[in-house]
Amino acid sequence: MYVQTVALKDVKCYALHGYYPEEQLIGCHFIVDVEVTFEAQSDTENLSKTVNYEVLNQIIIDEMANTQKLLETVVKNMLDAVKKAYPFILSAKVGIKKLNPPMRGEIGHSYVSLSFS
Repeated sequence: MYVQTVALKDVKCYALHGYYPEEQLIGCHFIVDVEVTFEAQSDTENLSKTVNYEVLNQIIIDEMANTQKLLETVVKNMLDAVKKAYPFILSAKVGIKKLNPPMRGEIGHSYVSLSFS
């Protein structure tokens, strides 16, 4: 069996996720990664036999627009949506970086990820 990987990396988004009310008012920049694996099919030119990364991108856009207090909720919602769209996948991982989180010090990003296999 061949295992195929389809992924979107470094998808840049601006969203209003954050635990504190001010974070949900001013927002922040995020970077999202989604990666899935599945059994590769012999018909490699048939979009219905693979994972369409345009669909993955739409899942990212939809979930990033749905304001949540915790990124843990956002990654779970994304992972659930990917599994629903593609029940044949073998594994998936979703990760979100919150750029320059509003804390003391110079923090490049915080990071939350969730996966299944």
